[in-house]
Amino acid sequence: MSYTAPQELKFAILSKAVSNEVISLDLSTVNPENIDEVFDANNGDYELQDEISEMRYGGTVTGIDRGVWSRHYECEEVAKQMPSGKWIGWTYWHGGGKHGEPEAIDWIPDAYFVNVTEEEKVLTVRTFVAAE
Repeated sequence: MSYTAPQELKFAILSKAVSNEVISLDLSTVNPENIDEVFDANNGDYELQDEISEMRYGGTVTGIDRGVWSRHYECEEVAKQMPSGKWIGWTYWHGGGKHGEPEAIDWIPDAYFVNVTEEEKVLTVRTFVAAE
């Protein structure tokens, strides 16, 4: 059995927390059957808050239109490559004005797998300056 997209995110967050020495965990014991419980147990007093925030803010804008919107916040679809090599996308909520709190939106459960193709393109940029 393989991880779901939200579980891939949780595993990446746990991995980062272990490497940052925020938590002590043997990652080889984590599997799709127990990852949700392990994640919750290690985030009891918000130990993973920095790693969760780093993940949330660290995506690359994809331009995917999932039809998600809110009248209170702005959003865009972002994605990031996980330690497994798979790409996971999620909705990055932001804005909301002075009293907005978009980081409180539970974004991990709505994560999804993204297929990515990369191609190298040659780009010519011309900059013109008036001759004297």
